[in-house]
Amino acid sequence: MRRKDLPTQVTDVNIDAAPTGEPLEVWRHALSHGGVNWLPLPDRVVGGVRKLKPRLIRIFIQEFFRIYPESGRFDWSRLDPYMDALAATGANVVAAITIKPKALYPQIDQSVWRPRDVAEWQNVIRELVRRYSVQRPLVTHWEIGNEPDIGEHGGCPYLITDPEEYGEYYAMTVRPIPEVFPEARVGGPALADVRHQLLPGLVEFCRRTGTQLDFVSWHLYTDSPAQHAECVRAARCALDGFAGPRPELMVTEWSSALGGKVSVEDQAYDPRRASLAVSSIIEMMAAGLDWSFYYHIWDQTCFHQDFAPFFSEGGIGRMARHWNEMPHRLGLFGVAERVRPQYFVYQALSQLGTERLAADSPGDLRVLAGRSDGRVGLLVVNHDAERTRDCIAALRFRNLRPGLKSLTVHRIGDDRMWCPETLELRPVEQREVCTQAGFECQVLVPAEGVAAVWLEDRQGAR
Repeated sequence: MRRKDLPTQVTDVNIDAAPTGEPLEVWRHALSHGGVNWLPLPDRVVGGVRKLKPRLIRIFIQEFFRIYPESGRFDWSRLDPYMDALAATGANVVAAITIKPKALYPQIDQSVWRPRDVAEWQNVIRELVRRYSVQRPLVTHWEIGNEPDIGEHGGCPYLITDPEEYGEYYAMTVRPIPEVFPEARVGGPALADVRHQLLPGLVEFCRRTGTQLDFVSWHLYTDSPAQHAECVRAARCALDGFAGPRPELMVTEWSSALGGKVSVEDQAYDPRRASLAVSSIIEMMAAGLDWSFYYHIWDQTCFHQDFAPFFSEGGIGRMARHWNEMPHRLGLFGVAERVRPQYFVYQALSQLGTERLAADSPGDLRVLAGRSDGRVGLLVVNHDAERTRDCIAALRFRNLRPGLKSLTVHRIGDDRMWCPETLELRPVEQREVCTQAGFECQVLVPAEGVAAVWLEDRQGAR
C-alpha cells in the first residue's frame, strides 16, 4: 500500500496520564545471547546494547570456551574476553552452565550427565563461580543446563529426561555455588518445552531435599503472543504449593518461530518481527512473568571444530545447518553487525518511563504506556495473526498537564526509519502542540507495525 492511500479504518486508543503509582518495569524484559561460538560481542554491538541499558543478559558458558582442558588446569583465555565484552554493556549476567570437560566426560554421549568424579566437577563449578561472581563480579544468576529435555537439538551436550536424574544433576552442580558466592541466585531447568515433566520434577525434588531454587526457566519460539502467556501460567501452576518464597519465572530464551524451508536476509527485516516482540512482551507482562530474555543479541557463525570435542557428528551437522546454511536471523544485529528492527523495540521500551499508565484499545491494537519526568510515552502495536491491516490510531489522552509539549512519533515497520550509524529512530512526525487536560491526535500504524509516541512537557507548560 502506498502511504498516500491511507486506510479508512480508525481505531481508538485511550491513554490516561493520571499517576497510577504502578511501576512499569520494562527492564524485566532483557536479552539473551550465545551458544554458537566463543567470539566476544564486537564493539559496535557492545555500544548498541549499552544504549538499551539492560540489567541482565543471559548467556551460555559452553564447552567451546575450554575452561578446563585437563584435570587440575584452568584456562580462562577464551572466556575472559567474552565476559569482558558483556561487562562493557553495563549488564549483569545470567549464566547457563553447559560445559562438559573431556577430563570429566571422556565419552561423547549426550545422555551421560554424571561426571567421572563428582568432587572434581564441583571444584570446576566452584572456580567458575569464583572467577565470574567474586573476582569479576558479573554473574548474579547461575542456570543449570540448557534444554536438557532435547539435548543436542537445543545446542548443548546434556540430554536428561528423567526428573529425578535432573534433580540429582542440579543439586550436584548447585551445591558449591553458594559456598563461593552466597548471594547467588540459582535455577533451571531451561526447558525447550515448559510442559515437560522436568519442571514439576525439579520443583518437587527441591521441596523434598531442601535444595536452593530461586528461579525456574524455559524457552519458547513462537509466532503466537498468546502462547507466551499460556507458558507463564503453566510454570506458575508447577510452583503451586512450593514452600517458601516463590521462585521467579524466567523465559531465558524466546523469539519468533524457528524452522521453515526458506532463510534469506530480507526476512530479518520483516516488520512482523518487531510487532511480535512487542505483542509478546505485553502478553508476558499481563500473565505475571518475572523476566524474559529475547534471543539473541548478535547472529553468529558456527565453527564445526569447536563442537567436535563434545558433540556427535549429527549434533555438529544440526548446529551448522541452523547457523551457517539456514540461519534463523534472530539477532538484534546480523553477523555483519547490521541493526535489525527488534533492536528499536528494546530502545523504545527503555524510554517508556518508570510508572505505568492506564491505556487500552477497544479494537485490535495493543498498547503499553508509561511516564516519567514530564514525559508520556506509548507503544501501539498492530499485530493480529489473522486479519492485520493498516490502520489509523486515534490517540485520546486525558488528565494531561495542560501546556506546551513536543509531540514525536517514531515507527518501527517496513520503511526502516532509523539511522544505522547512530542507532536512533528517525521521527516520522515531530511538532509542538499545546494541550488541555484532554488531547487527541492520529498516527498511522501499518500492518505488523509499531508506533512509538512521545508527549513531553516544554517550557511554558503550566
